[in-house]
Amino acid sequence: MDFQKPGIVHRATLKNALQLTLRHGGADDAEALLAYINQIAGESENVTFGPGEFEMSVEDERTYLQQIIASPSSLYLIAEIEDEIAGTLSFTTGKRPRMHHAGEFGISVLRKYWNLGIGSHLLTYLIAWARHNDTIRKINLRVRVDNLPAIHVYESHGFVQEGRNTREFYLHGQFVDTYLMGLQLDPAAGADKQRASTS
Repeated sequence: MDFQKPGIVHRATLKNALQLTLRHGGADDAEALLAYINQIAGESENVTFGPGEFEMSVEDERTYLQQIIASPSSLYLIAEIEDEIAGTLSFTTGKRPRMHHAGEFGISVLRKYWNLGIGSHLLTYLIAWARHNDTIRKINLRVRVDNLPAIHVYESHGFVQEGRNTREFYLHGQFVDTYLMGLQLDPAAGADKQRASTS
């Protein structure tokens, strides 16, 4: 896998024979990403906003993407199928030194591409990229407790449940809890010493 920004980092053939491309997002993607975000807002109740509630301008989104690119501990991945944005993954760590080793990610996929493994491809790249990063030692996420397919994917990648936030979502007159899940990325024994000796 290629961990350098920007550009294509991974290609795969999905189980329905469609060709998937993963690449780093850039400032030029801002307008297309906002259109994508507004579409998923109306398709999925697993995101924290509904249609028209994602209040960022194209310029705001462009600035955000530029900040991601400039940060060695941040990542914005775009999954594409036939030049269409099919999914995204964003990851950022804490800015302060005491929190800089840990970050949280958000992931989404267009409804018409659900159940094709796109989320798993995005997650696999995130974990490999984070392991390659000298700073990141923890990946966190939040997931609705009733989103069993997503929970299964996260557990299959090594994430474990660490807690529960009650009443985090309010949908159709009902509260929905979320699980807090995490993946620790401690280096193998002696890896830090070996890295130091070769630097």
